[in-house]
Order: sequence, then C-alpha cells, then structure tokens
Amino acid sequence: MLFKRRQPESILRRVRIAVWPRRSFLRSWRYAQKRILRIRATPHAIAIGVAAGVFSAFNPFLGIHTLIALAIAWALSGNLIAAAISTWVGNPATYPFIWAGTWELGSLMLGAPLDPDAGSHGGHGMSMWRIAELWEPLLKPMLIGSIPTGIGFAVIAYYLAKRAATAFAARRAGSAGSILSVREAKA
Repeated sequence: MLFKRRQPESILRRVRIAVWPRRSFLRSWRYAQKRILRIRATPHAIAIGVAAGVFSAFNPFLGIHTLIALAIAWALSGNLIAAAISTWVGNPATYPFIWAGTWELGSLMLGAPLDPDAGSHGGHGMSMWRIAELWEPLLKPMLIGSIPTGIGFAVIAYYLAKRAATAFAARRAGSAGSILSVREAKA
C-alpha cells in the first residue's frame, strides 16, 4: 500500500487523536473552513447550509443535530455538506456555553424563576431520571431558548459564510482567469 504506516497505530492512540487532534484545534477548524469553501455550489447555498448547521447545534437534543441541519438545509435548498460540517459549532468546548445560555434565555422567556441548581444534576441525574422528569426543569427551557439563540447565530453565520464563499469564488475565478490570460498570451 502506498501510504501504509510502518508501525500501525494502537487503538488507544487513534482514540486520543479522535478526541484531541494531532496538531491543534485551530488546524482542524481551518480544515473545516476550507472544506466548506471548496464546495462546488453557489455562495447562497453554502451560506444556507452553514446557517442550518449552526442553528441545529443550539438545540439540546444531542445526536440529532446533523439530521435537523440536513432537513433545514434541504427545505431551504441549502448545501447539505456545508450543513453537516457546520454542526461542529456544537462541540465539547462550546456546549457548556450554549447550554447555559439557552437554558437561561428559555427560563426568562417562560417566566420561570432561575433555579441555579436545575442544571447541577450532571450525568448522575441523567442516569437516574427519566426524560419526562428532565423536561420541565431543563429541556423545555433549553429548547425554547435555543430557537432565538440559534436563529441569531445562524443569521450571523449566514452573512459570514456568504461573504467568505463569495470572496473565495472570486479568487478562484480570478486565478483561473489569470491562468487563461497567460495561456492566451503565449498562443
């Protein structure tokens, strides 16, 4: 095989790299950016996909973010790949901030008094409680708060992604035009 390792990586090392990237998180972020910008689609479709992914990252139901993003992107004629990649906005580094913000906003919108102990049950509470018992103190405020928060961040992501995709497409067209002009000059 052309790119086969001399020493195969152990399972433990592969798990570590999946959790903590080999180089850095910034490098992984740049890679995702470039993957999105290099998608062959209109800047509007890419931006809709990114906005759908960012919006879905704010919902409290882990495991269905990508499905929600794909459904929204499909309904709005956005790019499905951009939607799936941009759900990475919700990750272990950002979830504490997203969840705290959506819970507080949802509690305020519902008019419920802010109970600082509502989210302190952690994993222990999740294993002992049923989902129905989690609905009122945690999930309902988080779901209600995730809608305006997700829309706000999705609008910001749409404009940033559209601007970046338009600039990337212009650079791509400009570099292709300069190559053509050099070829024409030689002919």
